[in-house]
Amino acid sequence: MTATSMRSHMCGELTAVHAGERVRLCGWVARRREHGEHLAFVDLRDHTGIVQCVVDGTVDVRSEWVLAVEGTVRARPEGTVNAELATGEIELVECAVTVLAQAEPPPFGVDDRAETDEVVRLRYRYVDLRRPRMQRNLRLRARAIAALRAAMVRQGFCEIETPLLWTPTPEGSREFAVPSRLHHGDFYVLPQSPQIAKQLLMVGGMDRYFQVARCLRDEDLRADRQFEFTQLDIEASFVGQEEIQAAITEAVADATEAAVGEAPGPAVRISWLDAMNRFGTDKPDLRFALELVDLSEAFAGTEVRAFAASCVKALVVPGGASLGRNRLDGLVDRAKNDLGAQGLAWFKVTSTEPVAVDSPLDKFLGDPERAALVSGTGASAGDLVLVVADEWHRVCTVLGALRLDFGRLPMTEGGRLLCWVTDFPLFEGVDDEGRPIAAHHPFTMPHPDDLSLIATDPLAVRSQAYDLVLNGWELGSGSIRIHREDIQRQVFDALGITPEEAEARFGFLLGAFRYGAPPHGGFAVGIDRFVALLAGEENIREVIAYPKTQSGSDPMTGAPKPVADSVLRELGLRPVPRPG
Repeated sequence: MTATSMRSHMCGELTAVHAGERVRLCGWVARRREHGEHLAFVDLRDHTGIVQCVVDGTVDVRSEWVLAVEGTVRARPEGTVNAELATGEIELVECAVTVLAQAEPPPFGVDDRAETDEVVRLRYRYVDLRRPRMQRNLRLRARAIAALRAAMVRQGFCEIETPLLWTPTPEGSREFAVPSRLHHGDFYVLPQSPQIAKQLLMVGGMDRYFQVARCLRDEDLRADRQFEFTQLDIEASFVGQEEIQAAITEAVADATEAAVGEAPGPAVRISWLDAMNRFGTDKPDLRFALELVDLSEAFAGTEVRAFAASCVKALVVPGGASLGRNRLDGLVDRAKNDLGAQGLAWFKVTSTEPVAVDSPLDKFLGDPERAALVSGTGASAGDLVLVVADEWHRVCTVLGALRLDFGRLPMTEGGRLLCWVTDFPLFEGVDDEGRPIAAHHPFTMPHPDDLSLIATDPLAVRSQAYDLVLNGWELGSGSIRIHREDIQRQVFDALGITPEEAEARFGFLLGAFRYGAPPHGGFAVGIDRFVALLAGEENIREVIAYPKTQSGSDPMTGAPKPVADSVLRELGLRPVPRPG
């Protein structure tokens, strides 16, 4: 119900069917226009829309004043209908205006046409929130979260809150510390995620948990990262990864439909290795078809130094032969200076019968190599072939970035394509002492077929970790967890974590596992990023009510700022002078 003791309708609710009704509206003055001394027009705005109110005589109101207007709905006279306004067929007449609050002139226009510096917008966020764009985004966010909750409850998940004052956890990101007043010198931390807490809920027999969780990480901010973020966090017992993925897919599809009116298509599944080989990234955007082509075998015996590497891959850009030399030189510079490649070779295919290419390297190629280049990539005359030769991972990531340069679509185009990326490596490399580095967290279950490789070939071990990707954006990640002590010990040994260190870092979790831990797994969807995608926004600050700037400050409140010396004394703290 939108009616209250002060209003009978919302502004945007009124249509021609209300003609003749006496109504009472409340809102802000969007615009005031006077026609002489005997007539004034006031456009009244609330979050649902704008209504034109016709006031007999003059009316002393200004932009953004808060009014209550009582009047009679009538159809607008012929020739005055405003087709650009949802309420453009009607207006209020015989109006009585009550000023509820006056307002100073706003620091910027409260409409989507106003281009305003972001710091100014955040300084006056309470004004910025009135803009249609922010109203639309935050209400879309609310619909999405409500649908996520409903989907999890429907699937038997129980909503449980976990602590915000917690203990350091092994996720690896920098944490915010909270000093204890009662225990001087000791600190809580704000949770990076409820990871360990939700695993303990599984040990506690809760079976299926979910939470719309607030999480905090002290990381450098960017377009898709804030100190504070929100995620749909889930965990379930006695499940495999396919069941976790099915539950999340259903929730995300419901939220998408609730937010934008159309559900995404069925989610596809692709292994991490396949995603890297075909798309050069573990976050593939499947809305366009450009794929990497492996030419390693074709150039295995080449004498061309540029192709003398363990991995040679190519990307075909249809019609790219029309690119000029300046653009091609720019691609080479980007590959080398921005993406870390040793080089980038380009070939304009001028003919396929016979094979002919235009390239600075053409003079070094023999006919068999030209034929292998064109036939191996399937390129046609007029196409551009980009080739990188290097170690496998760098080849994939360089060409993957160039693929996005040529194929990237606006977020609102090409549909919404969900993709599950599975079988991530358990370890992502080795440290300076030659020990493997965990790719996720040390409680991720290895692939059952690779358990024997943990001690002998750890970098070949796949994990039961999985990511959900939407249009090239990672929505979240999860895994099946280790619940067996023998497997956990193998992983700790590979990581160089001694029993004493494991007990010191993870003792309360390992202790809980000794009392009967069920097989379990979970996932977390980044709600801010998900909603930004649905809203067509490039920056998650546009779907958060009170975000921080990229420097981590809050222009509206002035945070962060010093606290009183008396507060520091009570906490047992003494500030260290700032350097410089």
